[in-house]
Amino acid sequence: MNVPIPRRKALQLLGIAGTSLTPVARLSAQTGSAGALQRPQVLVQIADTSPAQIDVSKDFLTGSRAAWQDFNARGGLRGRQVQVLTLEIDGQPASVRNALEQARDNPACLALVGTVADTAAAQVAALLKRQQPGLAHVAPWLQDGTEAGDETFTVFARHDAQIAHALKSLSVIGVRELTVIYASEQIYALNHSRLERTAADLKLKLLGNHPTGADARALGQRLPVDASALILFLGGTPELASFTQDLEKQARGRYVIGLADVNLQTLAQMGAARHTPVIVTQVVPVVTSALPVVRAYRQVLSRLFDEPPTPQSLAGYLSARYAQEVLAEIEGPLNRVTVLTAFQRRATVDLGGFSLGPSLARSATPFVTQSMLSSDGRVIG
Repeated sequence: MNVPIPRRKALQLLGIAGTSLTPVARLSAQTGSAGALQRPQVLVQIADTSPAQIDVSKDFLTGSRAAWQDFNARGGLRGRQVQVLTLEIDGQPASVRNALEQARDNPACLALVGTVADTAAAQVAALLKRQQPGLAHVAPWLQDGTEAGDETFTVFARHDAQIAHALKSLSVIGVRELTVIYASEQIYALNHSRLERTAADLKLKLLGNHPTGADARALGQRLPVDASALILFLGGTPELASFTQDLEKQARGRYVIGLADVNLQTLAQMGAARHTPVIVTQVVPVVTSALPVVRAYRQVLSRLFDEPPTPQSLAGYLSARYAQEVLAEIEGPLNRVTVLTAFQRRATVDLGGFSLGPSLARSATPFVTQSMLSSDGRVIG
């Protein structure tokens, strides 16, 4: 009998960058003999491929790699290839520390770029803040409320901005009660206090908080029948898929709101409930946008990878493009000091009609929009 393999397990079995290779071997495989002779510029990308994070990491890495391959095909940095050494970790603090030590101790490494996913990015940011090794940490997928130090340059709106956007949209249309579901105790600990403050400011009443370690299906089964019609779900795509499938067993219709870690295309493929509309916040333009940078992303992605466009891979592409623009402007020698200084001085970059930079991510109105998964499986911006 053929037993279907869950998406996260399948992604781990396939591997994101060849998990059987050591980081050094992986770099050699990417560089090749000609690249080694040219002494490529080296950047390090830390990627969490644990089951809890692989959905986001896989797509983010795809977009990032597409951007760097295209960049090298167009001449690279000062005529030299840029090699991005991917260090895969299992999400545990020890593996994060080990990856950061490898980057720090590699004299060829100029910076960390595009750390993914959220938990790993937060841990790297915290370690850099304490250790201050003078290593720039550029455009990570950092979503939670971790206070980053001067070495970390976040460019995407955080969970607090996404939640504020979602709750403000609800308050404007007269919604006064909201049920909140947390997919894990860790997610609860990181977001609950901030969510309560935001809801209080908007005069929204929060119902049904579930800071338990139970899986999402169990949460769906235990959801009170008198819970509000609108549910804010904080968790990943597979958990949300299970949760929405269970909601259909209740007679009352619901609307579910998720955050940027949710991939709507994958949600549809996993069989999310067809009669439960799902809306998610996005921290990048919709992938069907006519913006020049999004058109370029779609063209590069279709040329280099057999993957559909997703917000997460677009985020990886934009992360790499932001790093490329700032690195290309550096005059004089390229080393950790000049790279860190360049990112500290450069606030924002216009990437073909879309501005990205630390000042925008930290401002009162960072870029956040919403998309919806329709009943027929289409993603509507």
